[in-house]
Amino acid sequence: MYLEPDVSHAVKILIVGHFGVGKTTCIGSISEIEPLQTEEEITEASEGFDDLSQTPDKVTTTVAMDFGRLTLSDTLVLYLFGTPGQERFKEMWEGLSRGALGALVLVDPERLQESFSILDLVERFGLTYAIGVNRFDGTTDYPLDEVRDALNLAAETPVVHCDVRDQQSSAQALITLVQHLMTTLG
Repeated sequence: MYLEPDVSHAVKILIVGHFGVGKTTCIGSISEIEPLQTEEEITEASEGFDDLSQTPDKVTTTVAMDFGRLTLSDTLVLYLFGTPGQERFKEMWEGLSRGALGALVLVDPERLQESFSILDLVERFGLTYAIGVNRFDGTTDYPLDEVRDALNLAAETPVVHCDVRDQQSSAQALITLVQHLMTTLG
């Protein structure tokens, strides 16, 4: 992997979550480079596969991955890989998770039940993770302890509110993950 001359640590991080939770938006809001996005229009071919009832305005979807870069310090760079959220693209996770130190799991508090299969995958691939509870216009701001309980998370798993449209908020969620990784991995 190519590193800038002063960068001593490059870390691969996954941005994961269910369909329509804001993974592409998160990487787009925070990446210091033009993000690679594999967004395609949602077509009739997705009928019967993608449930758009909770996201009726969604017209595109990630079909491979998103990629971005964020420099946290003079010596630490995060390479961000966004996974597709649809069940039919889960086979890609094995390759994307290879070499990743951790994952920021984005959840929609109005659709928490859709997060369980994502958490299963993150745990299957042995990734340390933090939860980013994405804020959506017009939705309730649930207390983080309620989200933790509903997702049946371990007490040490960080859970933070974030608005993936906002660069600072997305950065803070990633910083929370990196701090958790530093504590967990030593």
